[in-house]
Amino acid sequence: MGVVLCASEALEEGGKACVFDVLAWGQPARAFVLRVDAAVVSYLNRCVHVPTEMDWQEGQFLDGDRRFIVCSIHGASYDPADGRCVGGPCGRGRLTALSVREEGGQVTWYPSEHIRPVFEDGPDAPAPACAPAG
Repeated sequence: MGVVLCASEALEEGGKACVFDVLAWGQPARAFVLRVDAAVVSYLNRCVHVPTEMDWQEGQFLDGDRRFIVCSIHGASYDPADGRCVGGPCGRGRLTALSVREEGGQVTWYPSEHIRPVFEDGPDAPAPACAPAG
C-alpha cells in the first residue's frame, strides 16, 4: 500500500524537495522526493561517503546548475536519475532509492521491507506531513 507524500504540483522541476521521516532498518531517518528532468525520484537522505544528511538547507539538494544531487558536507555528487556517484568522495556508491510514483495528481511512496513509514497504517496513524520546505 502506498503513502501519499504530496501533490504532484508541489514538486517543481529542479526545485526544493519534499523531505519526510522514515524508519530505515528500524532506525529514524529522513528521505526526500524531488523532480528532475520531469521525473519524480526519491532517496534516503544519507550520503554514501559519510552517513549524514545531505541538504544544505532543508529541501535543497541540487547543485547550482540543478544537474546533480550534492552532499553539503563533503561535496559528493550524485546523478538524480539513479543515485549513482558521479564525483567527489562517494566512490562507486549509490544513494538508497525509494519507490515513488505519480498517480492521480499525487506523489505516492511505496515502502519496502527495510524502509518503512514512521507511523504504520491504522485508525490513529497521522498522514505524513510532507510538503516542500518553503
